[in-house]
Amino acid sequence: MRTRVKICGITRRQDAEFAAEMGADAIGLVFYPPSPRAVTIAKAKEILSQSPLFTSVVALFVNAEPEDVNNCINALPIDVLQFHGEESPEYCEQFNKPYLKALRMQENTDLIAFSERYSSATAILLDSFQAGIPGGTGQVFDWSLINKVDKSIILAGGLTVDNVASAIQQVQPYAVDVSGGVEESKGIKSNMKISAFMQEVANG
Repeated sequence: MRTRVKICGITRRQDAEFAAEMGADAIGLVFYPPSPRAVTIAKAKEILSQSPLFTSVVALFVNAEPEDVNNCINALPIDVLQFHGEESPEYCEQFNKPYLKALRMQENTDLIAFSERYSSATAILLDSFQAGIPGGTGQVFDWSLINKVDKSIILAGGLTVDNVASAIQQVQPYAVDVSGGVEESKGIKSNMKISAFMQEVANG
């Protein structure tokens, strides 16, 4: 089965267009102000003004006020919500949109219990744990910690052109999520790295 690809932390329209051109299934927009890849609703509108058809738009939040999430949903063509904080299942469900719930993996993480708790999630996104940083660490975690669960898994955390094929072979995720691994600098994507990454996913 083909592994799907989400390219997250998009901050420029040309990066969204190139990602779609290369076959990315989704682009991610970060609505978390402390992030170096954060965008405003106005900036997101600009990025999505030529939004490529058939590429899903994912909006990422970290412990956001519900009003802020609703403002994004009302202003933008958001397909999926992604929650990277301590949001409860009830919080995630209130927006009546498909959602992804991120889990930062550690040695004692109970992935099975987590996936059962967030049974309403479309998928569980597995990222690396780093104290005080809710995501986008650029660090790889120990993939052997991943249990088989009755839920689609999106693998994130330090994926690059050098390791994504082996990650896919080992984990067999529904999708992979990349941000820093295809960047020239934080928030600025590299066409060359995106193209190479997509090729390696196809090889995985």
